[in-house]
Amino acid sequence: MDDQNKNLILATALSFLVILGWFLLFPPEQQTPSEEPAVATTTATDSGTTPDVAAAPPATPGTGALATPETAAPSLASEAPRLSIETPRLTGSISLLGGRIDRLALKGYHETLDPDSPLVSLLEPVGTDRPYYALYGWAPAGDLGYEDVPGANTLWTLDGNDALSVETPVSMHWDNGKGLTFHRTISIDENYMFTVAQSVENATGSAVRLAPYGIVARHGQPEGSRFYILHEGVVRQTDEELEEIKYKKMPDMDYVEREGANAEVTDVQENGWIGFTDKYWMTTLIPEPGQPFTSVAKYVSGPDIYQVEARLPVVTVAPGATEGTSTMLFAGAKEWETIHHYQTDDGIFRFIDSIDWGWFFFFTKPIFRVLHWLNGAMSGLGVPGSMGWSIILLTVIIKAIVLPLAYKSYSSMAKMKELQPKMEELKERCGDDRQKLQQEMMTLYKKEKVNPAAGCLPLFVQIPIFFSLYKVIFVTIELRHAPWIGWIHDLSAPDPSSILNLFGLLPYAPPEPGSFLAILSLGVLPILLGISMWLQQKLNPTPTDPTQAMVFAWLPWVFMFMLGNFASGLVLYWICNNTITFIQQYAIMRIHGYHPDVLGNIRSSFRKKKPEPEHK
Repeated sequence: MDDQNKNLILATALSFLVILGWFLLFPPEQQTPSEEPAVATTTATDSGTTPDVAAAPPATPGTGALATPETAAPSLASEAPRLSIETPRLTGSISLLGGRIDRLALKGYHETLDPDSPLVSLLEPVGTDRPYYALYGWAPAGDLGYEDVPGANTLWTLDGNDALSVETPVSMHWDNGKGLTFHRTISIDENYMFTVAQSVENATGSAVRLAPYGIVARHGQPEGSRFYILHEGVVRQTDEELEEIKYKKMPDMDYVEREGANAEVTDVQENGWIGFTDKYWMTTLIPEPGQPFTSVAKYVSGPDIYQVEARLPVVTVAPGATEGTSTMLFAGAKEWETIHHYQTDDGIFRFIDSIDWGWFFFFTKPIFRVLHWLNGAMSGLGVPGSMGWSIILLTVIIKAIVLPLAYKSYSSMAKMKELQPKMEELKERCGDDRQKLQQEMMTLYKKEKVNPAAGCLPLFVQIPIFFSLYKVIFVTIELRHAPWIGWIHDLSAPDPSSILNLFGLLPYAPPEPGSFLAILSLGVLPILLGISMWLQQKLNPTPTDPTQAMVFAWLPWVFMFMLGNFASGLVLYWICNNTITFIQQYAIMRIHGYHPDVLGNIRSSFRKKKPEPEHK
């Protein structure tokens, strides 16, 4: 077996193994939500500068101990008055019970391709299958008790306007009957950013101490597939450090006694945010830039609650004074342009990193910027299926950038082909003496100034670029439900056509995704992918070694089945990449005097091989 073919097999095999290890999907066990969940809330210590939280029953009022109020019963939550939310991007409502932002749907996104399908629901109130909501309040410190501050079950009183829109904020208040009046004003922009302003008036005649907080609580682990290549769970920025905690890892966090739960508590000095991120959606608490706070990720067992908190420092309110604070809440789609706007224009530190760019972020970010620009430009020109054509153009651009590496690789392959007759002579002369053969071959390489590894290494350099493009196609919402041509209505989903019903000619529906037959249900794009890889092989003659020939024969079809259920956008990229690679390799080989006989190699691959005579 010549070294050129060994290098090619090595490169292909390693690429195959890396892709398997990177892309293999592992769905975890689904957790059943508790029927009577309880939400942890905050309590400020008497002497601390940040509030503390625990998942314990309410403490005796006035003791300053850690506590958690009971969550609202489903009946109370359903009967509480509500304020509607209507903006160009969102629809939902706010419950006056606790002042929760707990019902929210995204107007621009449907659950399926059907425009009449329900809108994507982001937040849900207690009493539904998957409660998920934002809750704000004040934690008592000093001589204050839980009855003195608003909590999860406080019924707020509406002040004026009962509908939240971009033009009209909503305000509410609560009087504790002991001289403290709490005010809350919620406003929203034209996208997905809420601003929650809280203040307290002190008419008690003495100073009081308390601390504002924000909570996002999620009852039960969200449904859906889990991917090792995509982070879903807690994402938080702690000054310069970005941290990610998957849902399944939260129960394994250390148990913190004073929290009464598994928790990770981190102090943020200047810039930070914390929230839950899913594949396309995110709900994030964002204190004002420059505001120190305590960032908490927590899992409460039993009720099975995943919770993030932003606890602001304890404040002292003098008699007759008013103190307040303002916190932002992002609840919406992870659109690059929208998140980038909040980072650059509103000063939210590294907010764009809430999108999971992966290990190769130095490739992923610029690749996405180019893809985003191409899609915007083509959409502006009215090109239908602009994202699919943008992927093709991006492939051309990437292949042009890595052309020097490709040229070096294919030139090395051509030179190795030129040395093939001399290498065959060495094999005949050395016979079974493998050591002598290796020495003679190294001498030949040195004399002809050929590096057998030069054809292999450039291929490995391109692997991170492929991973980065896959990451872009997989995680960016811009590809969700993006059509291309004909039957490809969603580039983020697998090719919906199926060879099992002759691509729609037979009156049978293709197998459901996840079933065994779905593995065999190849669409048009995966089949084209297999053919493109097979043709690329035919630039070189079929290897004479039977084992080597068998490996080469099966690899394209293994990849075809392996990638058959991948996103159509990725398969489209790989088809284009293979096609351009075929053209480049063919042209470069001819430049170096080697004329690939593609048709002859195809014909020879179908001929029955004659057994080689044994060496005597």
